[in-house]
Amino acid sequence: MKTSIYLLTVLCSLCMITSCVDEDEFADTPRGNFEALWKILDEHYCFFDYKKEMHGVDWNDVYARYSVQMDDRMSEAQVFEVLCNMLAELRDGHVNIYASFDQGRYWKWHEDYPSNVSDTLLRKYLGTDYKIASGMKYRKLDDNIGYIRYSSFSNGVGDGNLDDVMFALATCNGLIIDIRGNGGGMLTTAEKMAARFTDKELLVGYMQHKTGPGHNELSKMEEQKLKPSSGIRWHKPVVVLTNREVYSAANEFVKYMKCCPLVTVVGDKTGGGAGLPFSSQLPNGWSVRFSACPMYDKNKQCTEFGIEPDYKVDLDDDDFRQGKDTIIEFARKLINNNGK
Repeated sequence: MKTSIYLLTVLCSLCMITSCVDEDEFADTPRGNFEALWKILDEHYCFFDYKKEMHGVDWNDVYARYSVQMDDRMSEAQVFEVLCNMLAELRDGHVNIYASFDQGRYWKWHEDYPSNVSDTLLRKYLGTDYKIASGMKYRKLDDNIGYIRYSSFSNGVGDGNLDDVMFALATCNGLIIDIRGNGGGMLTTAEKMAARFTDKELLVGYMQHKTGPGHNELSKMEEQKLKPSSGIRWHKPVVVLTNREVYSAANEFVKYMKCCPLVTVVGDKTGGGAGLPFSSQLPNGWSVRFSACPMYDKNKQCTEFGIEPDYKVDLDDDDFRQGKDTIIEFARKLINNNGK
């Protein structure tokens, strides 16, 4: 079944809404909230088989180990800590629990790695006279290479924004798109941006959605197609800069761009986040977010744990002291040397 990325997103969301756990099934007690959380994930989380293969995660074993820690005399803070620790077993940045006093999260997908980006250096390259279009900061560098800094996909971008940016940089010899530190946001923004770099429809990946409560009850893989934009498109070399903080929709953007012609990815492996998130609620009102629809690259490989760059490049301390961003400079050399 061929379908667009946007339609797949809508379909997945609708399917998950109809299968939400009834929060009234469990009592609003420490034990009841624990049981509700474990069941929500048990029936709706999409990566159990993959996490078991990669990290030996057994959700029934997780239940046994954390269930004995629950006691109805526990405080809210103690309950929150146990529930957060249980969710961390999944090693998934899209798995969160939200209380009024804290947010449970798993961020080791980037915390245990070098950031490979420096605000000090970025200010040097952008200067003070850069232009801004929606969430994009952009300018021409002194060697006539276009530079776009896009740090978040949380804010939507319009076709008019992208047309203006493409037109302003049209005379450049190549383009650098710097998404280091981009933790994601709107999947449609990633799609709309990537659509500027292809002249034909491309197979960029696959998606599944949950069809039942069993861990492996997933739909058949459905194709993700990237259609070319009807606006101004780019036909010169492009280098996308990545680090471990590139996650979720930004991770998908890298997946799309790797399928486009004349595109090279430089920097560090992305952080991953290949499960479309969905939300539910515990009896006490705490919100829970979790990965519900798994997504794959065009070779049907899961990108949950990130995407490797074409060239692995880290920031160099000597370059930093000289005011140079090693990764940007590597990208400039690639474009100026025609990819060599």
